[in-house]
Order: sequence, then C-alpha cells, then structure tokens
Amino acid sequence: MIPYQTKTKRFTRNEYREVRKQAIILLNKIKKQTKRRPYVRSTYFNKQKIFFDFFWKHLFQKNPKERIRRLQYLAPALEIIKNSKNHPLSEENPHKKSEILHRFAGLTKDKELFYVQIKENKRNNKKYFMSCFPLE
Repeated sequence: MIPYQTKTKRFTRNEYREVRKQAIILLNKIKKQTKRRPYVRSTYFNKQKIFFDFFWKHLFQKNPKERIRRLQYLAPALEIIKNSKNHPLSEENPHKKSEILHRFAGLTKDKELFYVQIKENKRNNKKYFMSCFPLE
C-alpha cells in the first residue's frame, strides 16, 4: 500500500474544544454544499459519494485523548478521500459479512503517517467515512 502525500497539515491544537471547533468549521463547509446529507466525492471510487453518517458516532466511542488525536487528522483525511488514486487495503469486516473496510494510507505535509478508514455496504454499495487515525 502506497501512502498518498497530502498538501494539508493536521490540526496542531491539543485541546479538545479547539480541535473540535476547527473540525466543525471544516465539516460545515462541506455541509453547506448540499441540502441533504453531507458527502465528499472520491476519486478512487469513480466520484462516488462518501457520507459522514458514522464518523461522529464512531469518534465518541473513543476516550477523550484518542478523540483529539483522530480529529487532528481530519483535514488531511478529507484530502485523501477526495484526491487519492492509490489502492487501499480492503478486507471484509470480520464482525459483519455484508461490509467491506477500505483503509487508505496517507502522509501529512509534515511526513506523519496516518490511515483513513471507509466502510462500504455490499448490499446498496454506499460508502461511509468511519475514521482517521495515526500510526500508533
């Protein structure tokens, strides 16, 4: 798997309130582009829509320190979803056979490695942005 080199930096703040504010500003720009559910079109998936339905639910299952770490990588993660043509690591979800998990690798502008995970429903072929996280 070849990581995609992004042009954006991660959010540098370390306080949850400040990182969350930056993330909401970024997602509100995307939300204003449509009247319905917010989405981003992905180059890798032939301009199919990637929805954000599960992102916040998945994020709030994590502890507060992990939430900050994951939100810091939101801007480069959105760039990967939009622009990456590199092949992800794709595997069937071990807990649900009707889903495929796609994991894209990326490098921030500061050369930090992180991953973006997208869930694909096999039945209706819809894709959802699940999470972005750095290499432990």
